[in-house]
Amino acid sequence: MITTEQILKALSNVEEPDLGKDLVTLNMVKDIEIDGNKVTFTVVLTTPACPLKDLIRNACINAVHHLVSKDAEVHVNMTANVNSNRKDGKSLLPGVKNIIVVASGKGGVGKSTVAANLALALSEGGAKVGLMDADIYGPSVPIMFGVRGHRPMMTNVDGKGMIVPLEKHGIKLMSIGLLIDEKQAVVWRGPMASSALKQFITDVHWGELDYLVIDMPPGTGDIHLTLVQTVPVTGAVIVTTPQDVALADAKKGIAMFDGPQINVPIIGLVENMSYFTPAELPNNKYYIFGKDGGKRLAEDLEIPFLGQIPIVQSIREGGDEGVPAMLGGEDATKLAFMGFASTAARSIAMRNANVAPTKIVEVFV
Repeated sequence: MITTEQILKALSNVEEPDLGKDLVTLNMVKDIEIDGNKVTFTVVLTTPACPLKDLIRNACINAVHHLVSKDAEVHVNMTANVNSNRKDGKSLLPGVKNIIVVASGKGGVGKSTVAANLALALSEGGAKVGLMDADIYGPSVPIMFGVRGHRPMMTNVDGKGMIVPLEKHGIKLMSIGLLIDEKQAVVWRGPMASSALKQFITDVHWGELDYLVIDMPPGTGDIHLTLVQTVPVTGAVIVTTPQDVALADAKKGIAMFDGPQINVPIIGLVENMSYFTPAELPNNKYYIFGKDGGKRLAEDLEIPFLGQIPIVQSIREGGDEGVPAMLGGEDATKLAFMGFASTAARSIAMRNANVAPTKIVEVFV
């Protein structure tokens, strides 16, 4: 007769490849049911976007067959509960498990496009996602999600008036572009821009989220310092393009977050505009900005490389038309963003399992 103890002992030999520990130690095995030779249990992954779920499922089945009974009929349910490593008091963004900044050392590298499609790809995998547009001077989210001219509503939360983020394509959205006339230039000094960012954190009712993706302004300035001084950032995704001038600025962005003053973990680096693929020649790649510059930089700095995003006309068109590439682009483009998001989610899960929680940063300037 098969017992629960036998199943747990067998599954203690199945390792989660990214986290380097077995499923039982990680408390990822739930709801074991045994009916004669029929064995059913659930494996709770750390991210819905895990590309290794089939590998883990097969390893579980093999472990039961080899260590318990070769005649067992094993059914493995795969589900996910995004892990979090927040140990702060959660007085701000209490329902948000992971706060992910998408940053770049310079403008023009497609950071907002990457942030928008990262949010959509994570959501596609089953996660609850919000997207905060922290680029106060050049907000892109209203255009990219087709919500220009829309205004968020207000609600009452525990006696306090809160802004309700817009929701489009399953993503909760907030941007300064949703609060002001788009024809109006934001001519603010740094403290005013920082105050607006704080309001997006303290006065917006984000609710329960697995990931809050924050599209940062380019460079290294007030907004970046304000953010890390206000909430514990899980980690940073750095966006670059392959050419040397972009890579030099990406290094500065990495040094800012990963340096001793701020010490926010780097989730990884993604290379945007890696190659050009014409619509009429979908199998051709033209490396017009150089080849593998971002990949080499990640290797040199020993940080995860999250993938390469091509230059495809549909990416630009989707951003301008309010239908991001993850929703209306070609299959190759969607696969590129899904691969990037999957690798980023795995890197976040490993960061949460192996690195100490990020603390709110005290920066003395």
